[in-house]
Amino acid sequence: MNYSQLSKEELRQIYDLQKGEYDSLVAQGYSVDIARGKPCNEQLDISMPMLAAEGIENMPKSYRNYGMLDGIPEMKKIFADMLEVDPSQVILGGSSSLNLMYDTIQRALQFGVTGGKPWNSAHVKFLCPVPGYDRHFAICEHFGIEMISIPMNEEGPNMDLVEQLVANDDAIKGMWCVPKYSNPTGITYSDAVVERLANMKTKADDFRIFWDNAYVVHDLAEVSDHLANIMVLCDKAGHPNRVYQFASTSKVTLAGAGVSCIATGKDNVKDILSHMTMQTISYNKVWQYIHYLFLKDMDNVRAIMAKQREIIKPKFDTLITAFEDSFGSDSGIASWTNPNGGYFITLDVLDGCAKRVCELCKKAGLTLTAAGAPFPYGIDVNDRTLRIAPTFTSDSDLIVATRILTCCVKLACVEKLIDIKVNAN
Repeated sequence: MNYSQLSKEELRQIYDLQKGEYDSLVAQGYSVDIARGKPCNEQLDISMPMLAAEGIENMPKSYRNYGMLDGIPEMKKIFADMLEVDPSQVILGGSSSLNLMYDTIQRALQFGVTGGKPWNSAHVKFLCPVPGYDRHFAICEHFGIEMISIPMNEEGPNMDLVEQLVANDDAIKGMWCVPKYSNPTGITYSDAVVERLANMKTKADDFRIFWDNAYVVHDLAEVSDHLANIMVLCDKAGHPNRVYQFASTSKVTLAGAGVSCIATGKDNVKDILSHMTMQTISYNKVWQYIHYLFLKDMDNVRAIMAKQREIIKPKFDTLITAFEDSFGSDSGIASWTNPNGGYFITLDVLDGCAKRVCELCKKAGLTLTAAGAPFPYGIDVNDRTLRIAPTFTSDSDLIVATRILTCCVKLACVEKLIDIKVNAN
């Protein structure tokens, strides 16, 4: 049924029914968290044999000492194969790719990029596809960088708007992108979108795309989404240094103890290393080698990720089935994504209801990502988008979470519709 077509009396009947269900849920004293995209313990258990470091006795002795700022060649090769780049384009970091993103922006603000002038944070703007990753936006806000929201569609960011903005404003220095299984929509950028990003004309000579390929091997379907190789396309377009590509093993091995990398054009590599040499002697090469011993090559990486898929795919299915059963396809109060990979489902509710859903869920013991988080400055002008992260919680708790969430969505939206109809009269 379409809720907006119901009479006030019918809506009040539904409200009374949902309110009774909600009060019962509150009385249970539940405590469930589906706020952040974290691996569950069963996923992390897959990588625990890595700690035995079988074969560590064959590690080159030089890995125990200083040096090799850009990382060990064995692990660089795995990332290069993962991202479809040359190993010479890869620099290894510590456990956090977010740390590399932060450092890359900080260096640009202080020193510029590849010999250019330092970015002035008071006059720097970033394009931000929305809904998007809240930690990207937090970095910009931390540095005082102005953010411009770019709506996402089924193929990726609205490229007509992107091309218009970058062609006419030299203050636009960067753009955030999660190109495969985007956080939180699960969309993979189409070939056409990637080609336009590589070829577009920018007024700023030092414009950079921050290509956060966090979910490059994180498939939920057996057949992986295709993502065009933006670095090859940028080379062909004459923009070899346009992209900084980031990835990590954080959701492949151990979330708090992975290996990260940045992959980029040769001039960018040279520029980055010239600053990193003042910052550190090297990252943890022993840990990089331990990762190499466990991961081995891309065939083995894919086998590891297939084991993870077996664990988390049913959790996504639980949520999708609950939404289908609770709302159907034409309720008018909820729509959702059904991603082929990544860590999130986007749930859009009736405009003006997302914050109320979060409020109701909190009282019932369910923690959600804050409404507005997937938008710059935490402002969702439509107040409708919720980011749902099913991976971390147990299967039993997830069933509880779906009961609370679907009940709260109905309750909040029916409240809104009743208010609309009352005010209309």
